[in-house]
Amino acid sequence: MSQIPTASQSGDIRSSSCSAAPRSVPSYVSVVEGYERWAPSYDEAPNPLLHLEESKLTALLPDLSGKHVLDLACGTGRWLEKLLARGAGVGIGVDLSTAMLRVAGEKPAIAGRLAQADCLALPFRPEVFGLVLCSFALGHIHDLGAMVSELARVTRSGAEVFVSDLHPEAYARGWRTGFRDTSSAVQIEVFPRTAEELIRAFHSGGFECLTNLPLCFGESEKSIFARAGKIHLFTPACQVPAVVVCHFRRAPTGTRT
Repeated sequence: MSQIPTASQSGDIRSSSCSAAPRSVPSYVSVVEGYERWAPSYDEAPNPLLHLEESKLTALLPDLSGKHVLDLACGTGRWLEKLLARGAGVGIGVDLSTAMLRVAGEKPAIAGRLAQADCLALPFRPEVFGLVLCSFALGHIHDLGAMVSELARVTRSGAEVFVSDLHPEAYARGWRTGFRDTSSAVQIEVFPRTAEELIRAFHSGGFECLTNLPLCFGESEKSIFARAGKIHLFTPACQVPAVVVCHFRRAPTGTRT
């Protein structure tokens, strides 16, 4: 996910690891190309969005002891590391990006627990997982209904699913998933949805929404803006819901509508 809201005319969010080079019109790239280019620096730049999400989402997670957990679109394995550290019995991360998985595979705690796969065709037998987490990835998925159906297939009755993404209002205000590398500013293809559309898609797949939580930046993210040299953007950024976190539960088999 992208880092610090900028004051650029496009209103996008850019990696704070970029230099003070003149701004350029961002290039729009596919998800595959975007994360191929972003992977080497993804874990390096200060990121208030991830900090905000982690602080709130961690508090929602249940006891993971003995659970089979799936980090869907795991990227560099940020959440998979955390889920295993919290006692998950079995943890697996899947992602379509070879480059992101390469970075994730260098982390000892999750090496050997990763698979390259499309979230629309998961390589798992039915009813394996008791918990799924999908962080800042839903906006890249064109066929959300198909993804939810696949989640319903691989999760157990009563399984919990936690998802986060850039808040629809932030997107409407011009925030974008993007970064800046040595070549140019980049914006990655997304398919924005309202929170209601997201909840409706999961409901159609047999998941009850337990929590729909909009998150705004606060004082705990202020220092991250400052370290990135973007403190002047902190106050206006706090006026917009930055992240949405949803908690779903799969309905027992036979009760889904």
